[in-house]
Amino acid sequence: MPKLTEKEYDFVIVGSGLGGLVCGYILASEGYSVAILEKNHQIGGHLQVYSRDKTIFDTGVHYVGSLNEGENLHQFFKYFQILDKLKLKKMDEDKFDVIRFDDGSEYEYAQGYEAFQKKLIEYFPEEENAIHTYCNKIKEVCSKFPLYNLRVSGESYQMDGDLLNLNAHAYIASLTSNVRLQNVLAGSNLLYAGVREMTPFYLHALIMNSYLSGSYKFIDGGSQIAILMSRGIRTLGGEIYKHKKVTGADYDDTGRITNVILENGEKVKGKTFISNVHPAVTIDIFGEEHFLNVYKNRIKGLENTISTFLVHLSFHENTFEYLNHNIYQHHIDDVWGGIDYDEETWPQTYFVCTPYISRNSKYAESMSIMTYMKTSETEKWAHTFRTVSEPGERETEYHRFKKEKEAKVLKKIEEVFPGITSKIKSVHSATPLTFRDYIGNRDGALYGILKNSNSPSRTQINTKTRVPNLHLTGQNISMHGILGVTVSAFVTCFAFVDKNKLIQKVINA
Repeated sequence: MPKLTEKEYDFVIVGSGLGGLVCGYILASEGYSVAILEKNHQIGGHLQVYSRDKTIFDTGVHYVGSLNEGENLHQFFKYFQILDKLKLKKMDEDKFDVIRFDDGSEYEYAQGYEAFQKKLIEYFPEEENAIHTYCNKIKEVCSKFPLYNLRVSGESYQMDGDLLNLNAHAYIASLTSNVRLQNVLAGSNLLYAGVREMTPFYLHALIMNSYLSGSYKFIDGGSQIAILMSRGIRTLGGEIYKHKKVTGADYDDTGRITNVILENGEKVKGKTFISNVHPAVTIDIFGEEHFLNVYKNRIKGLENTISTFLVHLSFHENTFEYLNHNIYQHHIDDVWGGIDYDEETWPQTYFVCTPYISRNSKYAESMSIMTYMKTSETEKWAHTFRTVSEPGERETEYHRFKKEKEAKVLKKIEEVFPGITSKIKSVHSATPLTFRDYIGNRDGALYGILKNSNSPSRTQINTKTRVPNLHLTGQNISMHGILGVTVSAFVTCFAFVDKNKLIQKVINA
């Protein structure tokens, strides 16, 4: 096989996050030559895991929806030929998520619309009509997203301005005057870093529908998706290279890219290029001068979602029982308020889960706690960089900062699980800088560009750019998450593959 730098590929894909892997799989399966370039030591983007104290921790994917028989992601995974190889643990049918408040009250989300509604009506018997209306609206909204229903035509959200402008908080508040019910319905909004004035209802609806349609954990970590996808790509003749950081590109006289330039000076030739990195970073890599000012200014002016502080706890052996559900803990009554936190009372809201490890089904080996953190809190160390492939160092003050934040999180989690501190063997944490370094965006944003119901068209990113042979994919195109990024990658590939035939292949898988 010719060396990477000697061959011209049909497609060169920058970044091996799920979007890059899905594009790579689709295009390789259609007979194209594909090279995927990854700057880090691990492939997979948010699918990456790491190990501490012989315990596996997920960095981004803690559970996944739409995996019941016949659901969209179930069918996509069959098309990728990985469904039967994935190790999955179905979460509790009667409570896959628990919305918990500071007064100790808990509200369980059950899987399936019927069970979900039944349980909510038991909590709020006088709100039956509001609960039914809410669920019907979710189904109505989801029906207008063709690809989520494995269609390429028919009624579409793109023609429905009212749907795109519908605000999640405002719509939920319009259904009922019961403030606690409003907060329960929006209680898992950490899944999309919900902002009261901006988050569109369609984002809320698509995510809720996904988890109601089959919620599962990945046994022994979510990196298995990336591993299985990469095997499939290589079987189809595609190539994946790690430690290949793209820093620039060369162009011909027509404005087309001829090759990308790697940090070590190597050049990789291609006919078409797909960027799986953030659009703003893509502009930096491929050269600002090749993009219209109006486009460049819009992309670079878009606000990203908030970042996160992620705490991983390792437990002493057989001390903390495994939870087959997640907890969304709110120490304030307003579930939208945690994103604008006060540093003195932080963390006000956070997500809690215990990964499922196959060697011990009864007891959890670890716990992950994810809460909001503004990038400004780590700004003073923004000049530093640290990954496995580029092992830089950060100063003592940064490590002290992390320890102080960990202590605050542990103090709060002790309120939820009294006595948990004595069961903890070790604590590890990740800040916005960690996510910035490994995921390749500018500020460690959790879910990429912040969607805005006030100006939806401004936050919609086309997969095609002004550079004739440069296309985009990833969480900023359609939506974040396993399902959202998979759909985005299909949209990217529709420029090269007959979309009707491709979706039929998914349906027939």
